[in-house]
Amino acid sequence: MFDLTGKKALVTGGSRGIGRGIAICLAKQGADVAINYHSKKDEAEVVAAKIKAMGREAFTVQADVSKTEDVVRMFAEVMAKWGKLDILANNAGIAPVATSIDQTTDEQWDSIININLKGQFLCAREAVKVMKPGSKIINTASIASGGVGGGFGGLASYVASKGGVVGLTEDLAVDCGSKGINVNAVAPGIIETDMTKEFIGNPDVAKGFIAHIPKGRFGKPEDIGAAVAFLASDEADYITGAVIYVDGGWLAA
Repeated sequence: MFDLTGKKALVTGGSRGIGRGIAICLAKQGADVAINYHSKKDEAEVVAAKIKAMGREAFTVQADVSKTEDVVRMFAEVMAKWGKLDILANNAGIAPVATSIDQTTDEQWDSIININLKGQFLCAREAVKVMKPGSKIINTASIASGGVGGGFGGLASYVASKGGVVGLTEDLAVDCGSKGINVNAVAPGIIETDMTKEFIGNPDVAKGFIAHIPKGRFGKPEDIGAAVAFLASDEADYITGAVIYVDGGWLAA
């Protein structure tokens, strides 16, 4: 697909779901991958083992991306191991249970914003300190980023966090242009992961969603991984500040 041989990548939230798909896809294209996890070390090690079986380097690194001290330590570990970082896949995130705005607590709001938005800011900030020209940062937004088709209802904190990621991506692209660092984002549609299985596992709910997706299916983690691999490649060198919607046509329908 794209040649990432010799590139060193860090994937946050890389132990499961979309992050796992991104990590494996980057490795398939030749990259060595550091897999960040928050609490599921065993799952991260499984991903690392799969990547090592491809003949690539892989290791796991724990960090809560919402905490500055954790993020600083994580990047220090990556640099101590490799001495460079070419690709940051800013993927770690969580989704809330749908809650009406009048029932949303400060704690619920802060938790989503801190992980989904602040976490991507903190990781990008540390990445820019060590990245060389030609490096790539790929953030993770969502079809719920706001703007066209953004409103779902009951997901104020999530929509706000992902809308913030779009704005962050655009500003960082301008800020980092003179440094030779490209900053883009992928915006997944409805992807089959542990985070979504509770609602798309309901046949009636799934049928309703699929009827709105021109491709006629839910996305898979590797669909997002393929988009990230493209944005991480030399073929995407003239793309920065962009958001690629990987949604099977959801927003076009």
